[in-house]
Amino acid sequence: MSIINHIELPVGDAEASRRFYDAALEPLGLSLVVSIDPARTASGGARHGFGQDGYPSLWFHEETGNRLPVHIAFTAGDREAVDAFHKKALANGGSDNGAPGVRERYHPNYYAAYVLDPDGNNIEAVCQTE
Repeated sequence: MSIINHIELPVGDAEASRRFYDAALEPLGLSLVVSIDPARTASGGARHGFGQDGYPSLWFHEETGNRLPVHIAFTAGDREAVDAFHKKALANGGSDNGAPGVRERYHPNYYAAYVLDPDGNNIEAVCQTE
């Protein structure tokens, strides 16, 4: 059981973020679970929940105003999933922030890729096994 139930982040364009995360998270086994109509949200913007097994544990909601970028690292089952995450993220509005590869400064099996999402957040996929 995780101590975190869910995480929610504000984004500038919920639809651009939905497309980006739908593609980038698919290789990691995460998918869109639910979308909330803007008329039913506190911010008045669209809201999208991603997760596994029908539970939305990662939420994005459209909101105006200043935001500071965050860093989110997702666990990948293998190095091929890290590679696929990077490729799909770049093809769907992401910017390269570190190509797939071993990051020995962390440890010899830390294989990761980094992309900036449409809002400039640093999104990582990491596999820590060989």
